Amino acid sequence: MTGARAEADGTPTQAGPSATPAEWHRISTPASSIGSWLPEGALGAELADGLARVEKALSSAVGSEHAFIREAAGHLMAAGGKRFRPVLTLLAAQLGDPRAPGVVEAAVVCELTHLATLYHDDVMDEAVVRRGAPSANSRWSNSIAILTGDLLFARASEILADLGPEAVRIQAQTFERLVTGQIRETVGAQPGDDPVDHYLEVLADKTGSLVATSARFGASFAGADEALVRALTAFGEEVGVAFQLSDDLLDIVSQDGASGKAPGTDLREGIATLPALFALAGDDPADARLRELVSRPVTDDAEHAEGLALLRSSRALARASDVLTSYADRARAHLTAVPPGDVRNALSALCDYVVTRTS
Repeated sequence: MTGARAEADGTPTQAGPSATPAEWHRISTPASSIGSWLPEGALGAELADGLARVEKALSSAVGSEHAFIREAAGHLMAAGGKRFRPVLTLLAAQLGDPRAPGVVEAAVVCELTHLATLYHDDVMDEAVVRRGAPSANSRWSNSIAILTGDLLFARASEILADLGPEAVRIQAQTFERLVTGQIRETVGAQPGDDPVDHYLEVLADKTGSLVATSARFGASFAGADEALVRALTAFGEEVGVAFQLSDDLLDIVSQDGASGKAPGTDLREGIATLPALFALAGDDPADARLRELVSRPVTDDAEHAEGLALLRSSRALARASDVLTSYADRARAHLTAVPPGDVRNALSALCDYVVTRTS
């Protein structure tokens, strides 16, 4: 992607890029390693068990009788990731019957869709690294990366076909939003568009839509009532945008690459994320140098260090932080529809996590 990117999705699991499908399905990542916002105790154990079942199904979904296809399709899965979307599906399902048919399969569909978009995004971004490993396009070629992404979309569709026509319809609408967001991002804001509004709308389509569907699938397949499904869908959209905004800020404030990529990657590549857009919209003469730097790729190391320092102390960064907090607060407001208890507490903790996360 050239602007609103999928999140870094950082902490790798125990399997490395060379892991085989037989090794992947033995990975059982404890809930505490997926995110500090997740609960411990019985709910945490239930989520960890569900995630282990998702991992096993994912390893099957990326398998192939052809060794090269198996390696390419499993490349990003084996590189790790937070599995944010399937975890949210499993957590939403706790508001009904978490073991109901379709819950794990829906979680797998959402993660396969996300993984497929990453293959395509890396081609558009000309990225060389993803999740600490060589991107598929740099390891093989753009053609292989595109075709592998297509393969994962096909595998997701095959699983989806068994979940019923309504699930297929929801996924198609979600996919339309993903593509719409990518097109709008690629074309850029049009004359008369507010660049900040355009950027946030792109985030809602490219990131928020699939996170919303992840929560929606979990609640609906678990048999939650319709009002609760609607509330969780709205929650997912808002928290998904917040998660991407937190990635934008981490790219600036991270001192050691804890976000999963080198600090200031967006600045170096000339990607105008929300802090840069706020800086460009300003007219304070004191910020003239910052505006000049964020208006273009900054490849010179000295200028890059200067630009990062200016961004870190800028009002633009503070304004972007305020927007992130507002999205997290809007997500939390939807939780009034969720019964008090461990699930609601975990979802509320997620709202805190996206504001305070460091990786």
